[in-house]
Formats: sequence, structure tokens, C-alpha cells
Amino acid sequence: MNPEHQTAKLLEKNFFRDIDDLDELLSEPTEAVVRTLGALDGDIVVLGVGGKMGPTLARMAKRASEIAKVPRRVIGVSRFSSSKLESQLLTWDVETMRCDLLDPKSLSALPDAPNVVFMAGMKFGTTGQESMTWAMNSFLPGLVSERYRGSRIAAFSTGNVYGLSPASLGGSTEQDLPNPVGEYAMSCLGRERIFEHFSRTNQTRMSILRLNYATELRYGVLVDIAHRIYSGQSVPLSMGYLNAIWQGDACAMSLQALGCASAPPLVINIAGPELLSVRRVAEQFGELLHKPVRFEGQESADALLSDAKKSYELFGYPRVRADQMISWIADWVSRGGETLAKPTHFEERGGRF
Repeated sequence: MNPEHQTAKLLEKNFFRDIDDLDELLSEPTEAVVRTLGALDGDIVVLGVGGKMGPTLARMAKRASEIAKVPRRVIGVSRFSSSKLESQLLTWDVETMRCDLLDPKSLSALPDAPNVVFMAGMKFGTTGQESMTWAMNSFLPGLVSERYRGSRIAAFSTGNVYGLSPASLGGSTEQDLPNPVGEYAMSCLGRERIFEHFSRTNQTRMSILRLNYATELRYGVLVDIAHRIYSGQSVPLSMGYLNAIWQGDACAMSLQALGCASAPPLVINIAGPELLSVRRVAEQFGELLHKPVRFEGQESADALLSDAKKSYELFGYPRVRADQMISWIADWVSRGGETLAKPTHFEERGGRF
């Protein structure tokens, strides 16, 4: 299917019937992903596959490999606190391995693979568990870098490493100096520095992906705003602006980043193209959900914002616009669609998660 037909199919969707319908379309690989994975040799290991994006990315990698007719194992690694997720991955032909990544013996027992996607990390619950946060976000990357020193690594990071950026400037670019606020963001900058060190030392090809923010119908900043309005809660305006990118587009770009890995690492922002106003997004949801909208506080002049033009030049423009996501989410919420029940705390300005 050519890119135009793929995009048309996606945008023709007025609603999603159920979770299976959602998962199917989220994980549909773009032609660019098929080309990238068709040109790469070897298996793919996804470390931290049990997170919010991991299942979509792993399934997309498997589907793209099959379309490209590349025989490849896609292996999802996690502690798998949910056996349901493990079973689901297996039905998608994604192999699973249980592992405590902080245990060097368990990490060394994982299979070799020329391609690694690093998705492990800790954000929520950081406050009160700062030492574990640093272990997961900064110490673990060193262990993984040594274990997979001969592999290509696409490592997830976050736009939080930039700190707050004036909304008038349109978002932080990859050339801006990091200015992290709070233990979580600082530990994520630590993650990047450790990966960079081992990339330079071992000549390991890497891409570092500063994500801000992936969204689907069960999770994300837009979902948080929709649920606040639907349940009659007020919407905080302290973080008055945001970026949002469809999770399928974010996964597609992240898999393509394997093909761009370099030493020292390629650093790339993964974010939606629109600078979204929380106030305007809330008003749109109010209209679609037929609910009154209440606000609390006032917009600040800065927010956690990223300029992702570089990623569009490398990987293509995101297929799904913000208005489309808002429409889908409003329909999903109004029909009582399942959520992950994990608030993003998008309003947090002090870096305390």
C-alpha cells in the first residue's frame, strides 16, 4: 500500500470499534518503516516492551518485517507484571522474555541482536523513589550499552530534558542546551549522557529519541483533558501549551531511527507539528462532548515544547493531525472506551512525578 493510500485509510476513520481495531491501526507500518526494516539485517530486541508504547512498536516492527519478507525475530523484554500483555504479544508473533534488566546476569542471558530499541525507564513514582529512578534511567543504560555494544540502539528519551521553553519560540530544537528541572528530567539527561559516552567509547551506533508526547485513545495528554471535561472537572492552565503526536506515527519514526543510528548518537525530537493551546483543546472537547468547560489558573508564557522539524525531514510528516486525534478521543470517551488509567500529570511544572 503506498503512503497516500495508507494515510487516506487512516484519516477515513471516524471512530474505532474496539481495542482490536485500535491496536490494528496503531501498529500498521508505514511504507518508510517497511523500507527501513527491509534494509536492516537481524533480529530486534525491544527492552521495556511492557510500557505504553512498547506493544505498538513491537507489533509494527513484526508486521513491517513480514511485509518486507525479512525473516526476523522481534523479541519483547519486560518483567511482564501483566500476563495478559505477554499473551497478546505472542498472538502477534512477537516473542517474549521475562527479565529484570537491572540484574546483570539476567541481562547477559538475553539473546544477541543487531537491533535494540531501549524503552525502559521510570517516570511516575519518581518522587520518593529517586534512587530507583536514577538506577533505571541512568545506570541501566550503561549496562545495556555494554551488553549490546555491537548493536544499533534506538534509545527513548524525553523532551523534558530541555526544560520549559517560551511558547512564542515554537519549542526547543536539538541544538538547544538541556535545562532539566526535577529528578526525573535530570536522570533522563543522565541516560542520554551515559548512552553518548558508550557510543563514543565503543563506536556503538545510536539514536536518542526525545519524545513529547505520544497519544492514542487510551492514554495521553489529550485523553487526560477529555476525561476532565467529561467528568465535570476543571482543566488546569498552568502548563498552557503542548505538543502531541499520534502513537502510531511516533513508533514509525522511532523504528526508522534505527536506520539513522550513528556514533556519536543522532539526537532527534519526536513530537507533533502543532503548538496546541490547552484552553483551545479543552474548548474543542467541550463542543464534541456537549459538556461545559471549566478552567483553573492562567497560562504561563512557557511550557515543555519541542520543535520536531528535523524528524519530519528524516522520516516524513506525521499522518495524523491533532484535530483528528481530538475527534477520535472524544468519540472514544463518550462511548466509555477503555483507558490505561495512568494520568500524564501534564500540568506539572516543577518536574515532580
